[in-house]
Order: sequence, then C-alpha cells, then structure tokens
Amino acid sequence: MLPLEFSPEVAKARAEDRPLVALESTIITHGMPYPQNVDTARRVEAEIRTAGAVPATMAVMGGKIHVGLTDSALEALGQAQGVAKLSRADLAACVATGGTGATTVAATMICARLAGIGVFATGGIGGVHRGAETSFDISADLLELAQTPVTVVAAGAKAILDLPKTLEVLETQGVPVISYGQDAFPAFWSRDSGLKAPLRMDHPAQIAAAHRMRGLLGLPGGQLVANPIPQDAEIPSAEITPHIEAALAEAEAQGIAAKAVTPFLLARIFELTEGRSLVANIELVLNNARLAAAIARELG
Repeated sequence: MLPLEFSPEVAKARAEDRPLVALESTIITHGMPYPQNVDTARRVEAEIRTAGAVPATMAVMGGKIHVGLTDSALEALGQAQGVAKLSRADLAACVATGGTGATTVAATMICARLAGIGVFATGGIGGVHRGAETSFDISADLLELAQTPVTVVAAGAKAILDLPKTLEVLETQGVPVISYGQDAFPAFWSRDSGLKAPLRMDHPAQIAAAHRMRGLLGLPGGQLVANPIPQDAEIPSAEITPHIEAALAEAEAQGIAAKAVTPFLLARIFELTEGRSLVANIELVLNNARLAAAIARELG
C-alpha cells in the first residue's frame, strides 16, 4: 500500500473529481524565514483556490507522503528544524525511516504522479550549474522531467544556472519546453533570458491538450511550461546579471560547492538586490499557481 496521506481538502476534491495542483514544500523549509514562509505558502494555496482548483502541497512527515497539508501541519512544517531536502535519491529513505522532509521539484513530481495529479506549480526548476563540464553538477529535476508525466509550471530555470546548457539537456532528454505567451525563454527573475524557447503556447487548453497527447502517444516524461514573471515584478536581466556574477565569484572564492551553492547564491542575491529578488520570487510563484490552476481545469 502506498504511504500516501491525503488532507481532508484534497480527499474531498478527489472524491468530487475536482482539479488539483501539486506544490513543493522546500520553499517553506529552505526558501524563506518563518513566518514569511508560511504566509507565502498560504497565499499560493489561496491563489489556486481562487483560480478554481485545489492545492496539494507535498511533504514527508511521520513516514507518510502528505498530499495536501492542513493549516496546522503547514504551520508545524514552517517552524520545523533540520528538515531534509528531498529529491529522487532520498525520498524513499526519508519515508521509510519516519523522517521529516520537504520536496524539491523532482520529489514533488514523483509524489504528484503517485497521487494522480498531473499539474505542478513551482518557482523555478533546477538545471545545469555553471562549470558543470568539470563538476558534473546537474539537477535531478531535468531527468525527472524526462521520466515522470507531470506538467511543471515554472518561471523558467533559476537564473544562477547555465541556461543554454540546461535547455540542451532538456532537449536531449526529450522534454517539451513551452514558453507561455512569448517566444523567449524566461529566466526566473527576468522575463527574457536572451534565449528562444523551443515551443510557444498561448492558452492553457493547448498545454492541457499536449499533456494528454503525450499520454496517448506513450511518451514518457512531463512538460516544462516556462511562465514569465509579471512585468511589474521582474528584475530585468541587465540589472540582475551583475549581482548573479558577483555572487558566483564570491561562492567560488569561498570554496562553496555542491548542494550548498544554490542556497548561498540566492541568499547573497537577496542581499545585493536589497530584498527585491525575494519579492519577485513570491510574485512569480503566485503567477505560476494561477496558470497551473487554469491548466488543471482544462485537464478536467
């Protein structure tokens, strides 16, 4: 029997065949301090409800994969210490040992598939890190997109990454990269990375139809929907790039590597932008939640 624990709201939605949208939980445990983390999670969930779908935030607690969190569980997770950051490699171990873990993009996709949820909203996916030709540092998110049939709505890949190489790996793995409403591939805080997206779609119904067709054709894997941050919230590429380069240089000088790189860079960019990067991050997640809900409604 699968170790799934459905929240009352999600269980009711499943019984009524209502559209569901999966959400990750690392943004709660590793992305922001308390209480801003819980407040943001509640805002994202409320955005999905307003858009006509039901949120299903994923997390591992007490030997169960929780599909949807009650308000008290969300509050407890937001204040918990020592929470594991789970990807494909350590999800099963955390469940088996009764640990507490927050799901990354890859782990959330796995949990969504187990729960029968086809759409997932996040901030930005992981990808190929700069210098990966020597470090081999490539996020498990990319391989998960190649094998797990979930449509992931994100504001592109995090701009701290090597975006051209990230797109190359996605192409090699056969992952559709669909830019929503524009030709350019967005770069998280910025609407335009300077790279052209392989595909463009302008309506949630088109994205839902492509999701269904992949299943009919027997194609493995999901889709990446690259949803640009709203114009009034973006930090243009010309403005954010010097801060990214400065943070990368500091990380290299301090010998920061592997899993410690991304948290360091995001924290440093927050400081360099005087908090604007976090404000933009919240707005892009809310924007992605709205689009994901629209796609889930079209999937029916």
